[in-house]
Amino acid sequence: MDRKIEKKYWSKKRITLVSGGAVVALLLIYNLIFADHRSKLNVEKDKITISKVTRGTFDTYIAVTAVVLPLKTIRLDAIVGGYVSQKYLEGGSMVKRGDSILRLQNQNMEMEFVNHETEIYRLINELQNTRQTLKQNRFTMQQTLNELDFQIDQAKDLYDRNKQLVDEKIVARQDYIKYKLDYERLVKQKQIEIESQKFQEENAKIQIERLESTISRTQRNLQLMKDNMNNLVLKAPIDGQLSSVDAEVGGSIQAGQNIGQIDDLNGFKMRAEVDEHYISRVFPGLKASFEFNSKNYELVIIKVYPEVKNGRFNVDMKFDKETPDGIRRGQSSPIRLELGKSSAALLLPVGGFFSDTGGNWVYVVDKSGKRAVKRNISLGQKNPQFFEILEGLEEGEQVITSSYENFGDKEVLVF
Repeated sequence: MDRKIEKKYWSKKRITLVSGGAVVALLLIYNLIFADHRSKLNVEKDKITISKVTRGTFDTYIAVTAVVLPLKTIRLDAIVGGYVSQKYLEGGSMVKRGDSILRLQNQNMEMEFVNHETEIYRLINELQNTRQTLKQNRFTMQQTLNELDFQIDQAKDLYDRNKQLVDEKIVARQDYIKYKLDYERLVKQKQIEIESQKFQEENAKIQIERLESTISRTQRNLQLMKDNMNNLVLKAPIDGQLSSVDAEVGGSIQAGQNIGQIDDLNGFKMRAEVDEHYISRVFPGLKASFEFNSKNYELVIIKVYPEVKNGRFNVDMKFDKETPDGIRRGQSSPIRLELGKSSAALLLPVGGFFSDTGGNWVYVVDKSGKRAVKRNISLGQKNPQFFEILEGLEEGEQVITSSYENFGDKEVLVF
């Protein structure tokens, strides 16, 4: 009797299908749970810049461009106005103190000087005449007094003799009284003459004093005018180089107008423009340095100009120890301006990434070296070479420091 053969449920084919499905399901589950779903972007490694995080000394400084200027520059301003009649020197000439640069002509000043000079001569002549008149009057008055004294002596003699005779009743009393009155009149006349002469003398002295005072004052004014006339010739106040002369023969120059400047070549300074962001951190005494002919030179800030123009302000620096040989006015050079003390820190080279991330995150290359992953970081101070790393990166890690402009918001970059 035949036995019915039961068909097996778990056939090889079924087992294969179920096993395959389970593997696929497991793969799907693994992919959903463990796979990297972050956004990715393929980039060419040779078109980006990768920098290494290092530990070193962070120097707080900024790089600025400075121009060489004379340590002292003297402005040439016209003290008086006039027309340029002669020009003795041109810009670029070497000058000695007292050298004539140009001559001005001012007819009004010249006429005024001549008028004052004429007035001086008139006053001096009047003073001389007054003194001569006083001397002559003294002689005349002395003669008058001498004549009065003679008349008084005669009148007194007649008066005395007639007084005795009237007592003896030899002459009439009427004649006696006449001689007495004549004598007394002459005495009074002398007194009046003395008072008159005294008044005339005092009046003449006052007149002379006034004339002398007027002459003295006029002479001082004339000297001032003469000194002012000397200012019509503009002269070099110091030894140096006449850097410019902004005047031509026949041109008009106003009082106070600048016509050029002289550079004192006994020393130089450097002037730099600094971003206004640093104005609160820059002050006299800060150190700076620059390289000239393969040698480093130290500078120190001597003046900070408070005026801000177009977002920048100026500082003047002098050479701290020695001045470079061969340096010339107008030369420019990059300057390293120290803003604070150096300190140990993790350092990240400066790059274009900062303008895209603000320093809040970077792409860090992983250990495989085949991709870079976005990571949040915190940066501190910056100098022209490095950022100071506060957190988020470790020494030895590699970071993409070139621009992130073409990476969009991708979280992983694949090389």
